[in-house]
Amino acid sequence: MRRTKLSALARSITLIVSVAAPCLAQAADLLPPLPPEPLPPPVEIGGGWYLRGDVGVGATNVGAISTTVHGEGLPSGYRYDQKSVEDSYFAGGGVGYQFGSYFHGDITAEYRGGSKFRFQDSYDSVCGGDNAYPCKGVNAYNANLSSVVVMANGYIDLGTWYGVTPFVGGGVGTAFHRLSGFNDSGFGAASGGYGYAKDKNTNTFAWAAMAGLGYSVTPNVKLELGYRYMNLGHVGSNPVTCINDPGCGGAVYKIKDITSHDVRIGMRWLLGGVVAPAVVEYQPEPAPLIRKY
Repeated sequence: MRRTKLSALARSITLIVSVAAPCLAQAADLLPPLPPEPLPPPVEIGGGWYLRGDVGVGATNVGAISTTVHGEGLPSGYRYDQKSVEDSYFAGGGVGYQFGSYFHGDITAEYRGGSKFRFQDSYDSVCGGDNAYPCKGVNAYNANLSSVVVMANGYIDLGTWYGVTPFVGGGVGTAFHRLSGFNDSGFGAASGGYGYAKDKNTNTFAWAAMAGLGYSVTPNVKLELGYRYMNLGHVGSNPVTCINDPGCGGAVYKIKDITSHDVRIGMRWLLGGVVAPAVVEYQPEPAPLIRKY
C-alpha cells in the first residue's frame, strides 16, 4: 500500500513539472530586457590649451635721464628742466594652458607704439660778445619709442560667481625697444644748433603685475578686462651728430625706468572640448530554444 502511494506521488510531480516547464519558459520570455551597460566617459580633446588676444592703451612714464659725453664732460650748470612722454597703445596675442580651476599661464608677445619722448636740458653760458653777460643754453629733444615685449605670465583665478572670475597675476620677459627719430634743437646760447642720432635697438628685462575680471561668454570663450603695471626697463640713443657745430657731437642719452599703467581688453579661446562616444543601440540576447517533448 505504501509503495502504491509513493508511485502515485512520483507520477503527480512528473506531471506537474511537464506542464509547468513550458509556462515558466514563456513567462521568462515576457520579462523586460536587461538595461544597457553604461556608456564609456566622453573623450576630451585639446586639454586645457587656449589662444588669447589683447588690445589696450598705456599711460607711460619715465624716470631719470642721463647724458654721457666725451672730452671735457658736461658744461657748468647742466641739468634737465623737464621731460614728458605720450601714452602708448598695444596689441598682442599668445598661447596658454588652464591648470585646473584656479591657475592658468601663457606666453604672449605684443607690439607697443605711440610713445613720443620730449625732454629739455640747459646749461650755463656767456652771451653778448664784448658786452658779455651770463645766459643759458637750452636743448630740446624729441624721439619715438616702439617695443616688442615677450612675456611668460601666470594667473591665479579667485573663484567664479555668475560667470565672472576675478584674477591676479604676474609676468617676466624681455622688451625689445627701438628708439627712432632722435633729434635736438638749440635755443638761447645754443640757438641755431641741431643734432640727430641714428636709430638704436635696446633689449632689456621687463616684468608686470596684473589684476582683472574674466567673463564666460560661452563655455569656450572668455572675455577679460584687466589692469597691468608694466616695467619696461630702459632705452638708449646712439651718439648725437651736430650739424652746425662739429665739436659738440658724441653725446649719448639713456632714458631709465620706463613704466606703463595699462588698461587692456582681451579674449581667450579655449581649445579643449569633448567628443561623445558613439551610441550603440542595445540588442537583447535571443531567447533560448525550448524543445517540447
